[in-house]
Amino acid sequence: MKWAVFMRNKRFGWIQSWLKPLLIFTLVFSLVLGQAGDAMAAVRGGGRIGGGSFRAPVPTRTYTPSRPYTSPGGGVYPGGGFGFPFLIPLFGFGGGFGGLFSLFIFFALANFLVRALRSGGGTDEMGYSTPSVTINKLQVGLLADARSLQADLNRLAQTADTGSSAGLAKVLQETTLSLSRHPEYWVYGGSSSNKSRLEAAEVEFNRLALTERSKFSSETLSNVNNQIQQAAARIPSDESALAQVPGEFIVVTLVVASQGALQLPKIDSSEDLSKALNMLGSVSGDRLLALEVLWIPQAEGETLSAEEVVAEYPDLRLV
Repeated sequence: MKWAVFMRNKRFGWIQSWLKPLLIFTLVFSLVLGQAGDAMAAVRGGGRIGGGSFRAPVPTRTYTPSRPYTSPGGGVYPGGGFGFPFLIPLFGFGGGFGGLFSLFIFFALANFLVRALRSGGGTDEMGYSTPSVTINKLQVGLLADARSLQADLNRLAQTADTGSSAGLAKVLQETTLSLSRHPEYWVYGGSSSNKSRLEAAEVEFNRLALTERSKFSSETLSNVNNQIQQAAARIPSDESALAQVPGEFIVVTLVVASQGALQLPKIDSSEDLSKALNMLGSVSGDRLLALEVLWIPQAEGETLSAEEVVAEYPDLRLV
């Protein structure tokens, strides 16, 4: 009996000796993860400026009746003005034959032109001209020392006119200019270009924009089509919380839809990045269809860690 009690107490003491350190480790681990999670959530808010539309040109057809041709002898020939109706009578052919023959020639020529345009990819199924659209995406990763860039983008989001093509063109110019002013802070860069028909361009534009927006836990400041929304500033309970978070970078993304061909260079160096910024900044308002400017983090003083940049932006290259 005493031996059984002794063994039971011994087993209980052994379990107790292991249980206490395990509980301490679990508590510490939970606290560390909780603080890290709060810190990571604090740097995930992003900013957004955007607007525009992909309205197709309204097809119009006009018909202008041609003037009948009156011959010197008083005969009237319909059609006129297109070669044969006014040439054939002069050579002695009958007006009726000349008008019918020229009508066949006209339709044959019109059919040839329509087929040629369609084969070149410049018309839709109704035969109307549709402009080609290029969707460009440019991303820049900067050192956190470029904090004035966050202030520039925040100010632009609060004051920009995103409800007009001219206003969006100004946003694009101001953003590329702000990025160009900080070449000493450029670390990463990446670009992509995709040319498509107008009807498919909106799908591709929205796909790229949504992919980048999904990397934000929230949009803490946005101005889209002149609708400004701003979340309340977060105040950490511990003033040193942000200082303890490993943070190093700011990432800015531009998604631009413009009419015509605009092929950005592949980003392998700072020269390539500078050229790409100049190309996007030169897009005029009459060519700009839609724009998304996204940056993370949005709040001044917050940054992304190197691990976050690698995880969320694997396509970026060192410049």
